[in-house]
Amino acid sequence: MAFKLGSERRPNKLSLGSKSGGIGAKDDASVPGTPVIRKDLEKGISGEANIDGSIFLSNEVEPGSEQEKEVLLHEMKHIVDMRIGRLKYDDDSVTWDGNRYERKNGKINYNGKWVPEGGKDFPWEKH
Repeated sequence: MAFKLGSERRPNKLSLGSKSGGIGAKDDASVPGTPVIRKDLEKGISGEANIDGSIFLSNEVEPGSEQEKEVLLHEMKHIVDMRIGRLKYDDDSVTWDGNRYERKNGKINYNGKWVPEGGKDFPWEKH
């Protein structure tokens, strides 16, 4: 028995920057398979990747902006790292490539220094 795909054309959520959907769309910051939730985040925080596979996107980030694309791509790297087991975190620690770093009061003990979370010196923030 043969199977024939239809020829109907629909907007594709993977179309970067399209007006009908995808990353950078004016009305939709969705990422396939990853819920994106806009909410108020602490000052200076544009996005957060969550263990449950969702992304929080700050209400301060303008929908459809270049910043929105950059934040989503950055947070998606964290989501992928968590899905493949390279990155894990809980309330007390962050584990990157098997190395555990203590976490407390919004800071992470990295190389003997307490550095604010999201700091650019962390290896999981560099790639």
